[in-house]
Amino acid sequence: MTRALLLIDIQNGFCPGGNLPVADGDAVVAIANRVIEKGGYDLVVASQDWHPANHGSFASQHPGKKPFDMGVLSGQPQVMWPDHCIQGTPDAEFHPDLDTARIDHVQRKGENPAVDSYSAFRDNDKAALTGLSGYLKSKGVTELDLMGLATDYCVRFSALDAVDMLPGAKIRLIADGCRGIDPKGVEEALAAMAHAGVEIIDSSRIGI
Repeated sequence: MTRALLLIDIQNGFCPGGNLPVADGDAVVAIANRVIEKGGYDLVVASQDWHPANHGSFASQHPGKKPFDMGVLSGQPQVMWPDHCIQGTPDAEFHPDLDTARIDHVQRKGENPAVDSYSAFRDNDKAALTGLSGYLKSKGVTELDLMGLATDYCVRFSALDAVDMLPGAKIRLIADGCRGIDPKGVEEALAAMAHAGVEIIDSSRIGI
């Protein structure tokens, strides 16, 4: 039995002061560090949004569009985001207080400018895999805990894909280790994850 922790996009860009800040996003850092220390995980993995400067999900790439407008990318509805987590910039770096020394593997995502990648496992069109599922399977992962940013986007998509792509594995969401963008979206995301079989837990249960 191999237990793994997946930290989702705990980057400067999604924390206060970043280009796409999630309210209170930096509050998950201390929880992540505590969970890493106390959880007894065999493996700690972190996903990292890693966009080229011309990424098609950026409003700046679509004349007349403003951040958070709806648009189309590769034929699919797409939220137009502010430029964020551009490769090699401070915005894309992990939060400086995150215990990155304990991270065994970093999975970058969102590198294809033609499609967005909320999930740590695959692009939104579900055509291209990031390689994370293969990595976790190669390590024999049977239990996966997830937490990070943002609940209603990258956390939700990653958790649902974990259920789909790691059949038989126990998937748990550390709910207090997440923060979301839209309260209604967070509520819907938690319901969707629970419906798919993700166990919703609190970090106080980790390491007991």
